[in-house]
Amino acid sequence: MSAPLVVHLIYRLDFGGLENLLVERINRMPAASYRHAIVCLTDYTAFADKITRPDVTLHALHKRAGLALGTHAALWRLLRRLRPAILHSYNLSAIEYAPAALLAGVPVRINGAHGRDAGDPEGRNRKHNWLRRRMLPFYDCYYTNSAAMLEWNRAVIGVPAAKSCLLANGIDTERYRPADAAPAAGPLHERFGPGCIVIGSVGRIEAVKDHASLVRAFAALRARRPGLRLRLALIGDGPLLPALTAQVLEAGLEQVAWLPGARHDVADILRGLTVFALPSLAEGTPGAALEAMASGVPVVGTRVGGVPEVVADGVTGRVVPPADPAALSAALEVYAAAPALAARHGAAGRARVLQHYGMAAMVAAYLTLYDALCARKLKPIRRLTSCVE
Repeated sequence: MSAPLVVHLIYRLDFGGLENLLVERINRMPAASYRHAIVCLTDYTAFADKITRPDVTLHALHKRAGLALGTHAALWRLLRRLRPAILHSYNLSAIEYAPAALLAGVPVRINGAHGRDAGDPEGRNRKHNWLRRRMLPFYDCYYTNSAAMLEWNRAVIGVPAAKSCLLANGIDTERYRPADAAPAAGPLHERFGPGCIVIGSVGRIEAVKDHASLVRAFAALRARRPGLRLRLALIGDGPLLPALTAQVLEAGLEQVAWLPGARHDVADILRGLTVFALPSLAEGTPGAALEAMASGVPVVGTRVGGVPEVVADGVTGRVVPPADPAALSAALEVYAAAPALAARHGAAGRARVLQHYGMAAMVAAYLTLYDALCARKLKPIRRLTSCVE
């Protein structure tokens, strides 16, 4: 008998933290336990090349903007053909498709909340929350990747404790590791040369990440500290990359800023940073921040979602209010002016990731969830421990 199939339903498979961790989990799960297919409501990009398992199939539904009821029918037909044991949907953008999965005979249905979008960073949109509540009966589990989101799901959406759990993100601490010595080469050295203080951020360039505030914070810091060789690296692609590039040009920062788009050498880039900035308006558990911490880099992040759970303020980095360039700039200045402090907090961040956010633990937690729900709904496939927090 072949392993049960998991269909992962996402809006788009492209460069991003959620997508990166999804691919990492698929690549690392034992092939004998589950097979996998990724269904994109819209489309996928060359990012899909990061999938190393040869048995993973990709499907694009090319959903149009708006309600697009035809996408529900297209997904139903695809699920009838694939016959998965599990539908695993991600975030609000894919939550409404559980009824189609039920009608297609998919026995296990899971939704994961990995964060919110810029239009509703605090989860106050009544229509969105109405949809979350309406879909709740169609799902077997609503999990989150941060304690803050878990509490919100239970208090605001009304998700029962028995139907919800926390699945923390995990990091490949072998790939993301500190530099062996002061970097004498690498992407940032090639771009900026030696002796620079590099502030960097990695993530999809979209509104919820609020890179615009980071550019303003960086410009203010350069004005206050003209004697420091400050540089800015914004790594990632996305719909707002042209606007962000224009903002950099307008601020006269084109000689000291680097916006290369998506890169496949992120681990090497992180090792060359002085400090990592996460100016997001909303987050779950920020995988990019964990990667920076694993690389021995202190993190300045905003007080949203799971960021305060990850970044220990004053120990592994600094936590500042969102949409506050002045506060962000001041926190970045602390590390730009004190390399020894940056090194200490970076080392503490590495230790924190090793203790709490290992990749193996993340993969095991998802396997436990899949196994528990399959044991309950696909008897007698397997009976293992249930979803736990």
